Amino acid sequence: MIELENVSKVYQMGDIEVHALRGVSLRIDRGECLTIMGPSGSGKSTLMNVMGCLDLPTEGRYHLNGQDVSQLNDTQLARIRNKEIGFVFQMFNLLARTTALRQVEMPLMYAGVGSRKRRKRAREALESVGLGDRVGHKPDELSGGEQQRVAIARALVTGPSIIMADEPTGNLDTKSGQEILRIFKRLNEQGITVIFVTHDAETAAYSKRAIHLRDGLIERDEPQNGCRKDPAL
Repeated sequence: MIELENVSKVYQMGDIEVHALRGVSLRIDRGECLTIMGPSGSGKSTLMNVMGCLDLPTEGRYHLNGQDVSQLNDTQLARIRNKEIGFVFQMFNLLARTTALRQVEMPLMYAGVGSRKRRKRAREALESVGLGDRVGHKPDELSGGEQQRVAIARALVTGPSIIMADEPTGNLDTKSGQEILRIFKRLNEQGITVIFVTHDAETAAYSKRAIHLRDGLIERDEPQNGCRKDPAL
């Protein structure tokens, strides 16, 4: 599904070149559940941006589902993102005065889906994360865990093959964080590729593989015991 070949990313900061990635080669198969880890400045976010088609590599090749996306333009990248990839972020990224249903509809609006079909799919996505009774609530009427569930529903509504979650439990208490991770585990069991980007060992424990970055290079790529066995599931 995902294959990076000797990918480098260099940012120009005035007269200084910042080498965020330094020849990363990586393969991720369809349906994997993995974590990208590393200290601040290791290249985690840059790697996520490249794999998520938010940015292009400076050098190297990136193939997604057999397509070389390394040379695509912004419009083509946006089309792939909307079709193949759902994003979930630490800060939820919800609009303050917008209902949960409307938040989840938005990716479908950009995709040109009609209003009736759009509303039906958004409602189904919210129901799938346990928020069928919160469709009319705005962010300030929802707990942090519920806001993150809205963000997950929004990521799911287009039917992506990949979910990328950047510190998805970073703003949540322990109980809410565990509930969110159980949702990701269930999605992975349904065949969606789940990629966590995190510092958090608790989040990493839910994945089957951990990729450790340091200074823009893969330091270790190791299997784990599999997604955590949770009796609540």
